[in-house]
Amino acid sequence: MREHGLQPRIRRRFIATTDSDHELPIFPNLAKNVTPDGPNQLWVSDITYVTIAAGFVYVAVILDAWSRKVVGYAIGRSKTRA
Repeated sequence: MREHGLQPRIRRRFIATTDSDHELPIFPNLAKNVTPDGPNQLWVSDITYVTIAAGFVYVAVILDAWSRKVVGYAIGRSKTRA
């Protein structure tokens, strides 16, 4: 590899960001047994964070479960509501 100027990718260490071992209530998945047969019948959402050069930002996305299209999104430096 050195002869050809190639270097291996350095794998990042996995960082656990969620502690699932807690006594707090776990809310049921209300969309588990729902199968939409058209648009705008079921929206699902998720929130995560993305590393950028200046640190990280939170990204919240709302998807239409039938079409899998993005209905809305928000990006911010904190998880406070808009």
